[in-house]
Parts: sequence; C-alpha cells; structure tokens
Amino acid sequence: MRMDKAKEYLPHYTLGEEIFNSVSHGVGVALACVGFGILIVLSALYGDAWAVSSSIVYSFSLFALYLASTLYHACPNRRVKGVLQVLDHCSIFLLIAGTYTPYTLITLRGALGWSLFAVVWGAAIVGVVLNAIDVQKYSRISMVCYVAMGWVVVLAIRPLMASLAWNGLVLLALGGVFYTVGIVFYVIRRSYMHSIWHLFVLAGSVCHYLSILLYVIPTTF
Repeated sequence: MRMDKAKEYLPHYTLGEEIFNSVSHGVGVALACVGFGILIVLSALYGDAWAVSSSIVYSFSLFALYLASTLYHACPNRRVKGVLQVLDHCSIFLLIAGTYTPYTLITLRGALGWSLFAVVWGAAIVGVVLNAIDVQKYSRISMVCYVAMGWVVVLAIRPLMASLAWNGLVLLALGGVFYTVGIVFYVIRRSYMHSIWHLFVLAGSVCHYLSILLYVIPTTF
C-alpha cells in the first residue's frame, strides 16, 4: 500500500531529463570512487586513524548519494523507483553528516567537534527514519533540515577559522552556497530544473571534497 502511494507522488520527468539526471550523477559515482581511493591512500600512508576513519565515512556517504540518485533516475519501473526515491532522499542526510565528519573529528575535535558531530549525525538519523516512514509527508521538514544541518557549521565558525586554512574555509563555504542555491532549481517544477539542481550538487561536492583533501586531511600528516 505504501509503495502504491509512493508511486502516485513520484515526479514525472521526460526521457531526456532522466537521461541527463542519470548520467550527471553517474559521473558523480565515478568521481566518488576515484576520490575515495585518493583519500584512503593518502590517509593510510601519511595520516592517522582519524584521517582514515573520517575519509571512509565521508567517501561512503558521497558514493551512496550519487549511486542512489543515479539508480533512482535510471530506473524505469515506477514501483521500484518509489523505493529508490526513499533511498535517494535518505542519502542526502547521510552525505551532509558524512561531510561534517572530517571537519568535526579532525579540524575541530575536542568538546565542540564531538558535540557538532553528535548533533548532525543525530539529525541525519532522525531524517532517515522520517523519510523511511513517509518520504512525501515529511518532504518539507526534510528540506528545512537539509539547509539547517548544512549551515549549523556557522556556530563553529571561529574555531574553524583558527584551525582551517583560509582556502579550505572558502571551499567549504562555496560548497554550501552551491548546495543551497541549487535548492531553488530543485523546488521549481519545470523542465530540466531538476537537472540543473544535479549540476549544483556536483559543484558543491567537488568544493567540499577539495577542501577535505587539500586542507583537512593533510593536517594529520
């Protein structure tokens, strides 16, 4: 019954849109795999246990989001698509929390780092549970949570400025801007607006990945 209801609320995209959506985030899957390898190798060779564990969590969350999105948009069966939509929305919470992990456990650490880590992962778990229960019913709450979770980092801006290189901070903020501005296109129900949203997500991911790779992980070397 729930899956039948989910099918009714699935957005309708043209074939061209779905091809673009699938390919764009399929590229994200490939980049996430390459990025995962680079992060893990560097962390294992030169970093500490925090670098390795944070890299694994972050890389997995990045891979999970792009894989879920690619499968969701590539699937022609609307019943299966309904299930994949839930996974797609849940993976957004995981990516947000996963992205925070290196910053909280490496850059911040201490009481503030662990507190922020607990808050974002707690919120992510709640978000995943709510979406698993009813992805449509809690869609607006989820959207608010995405933005709130993404920008709660401003509460730790001073410690971050003291611990993270300026370029790393700029990339972190720029990634947040790409994700946030992209939401504008996500909520517009017109042709190819969702596809543009995908490009903003890719841009945000690249910024955050470079920030973590070049300015967070190296501090453990």
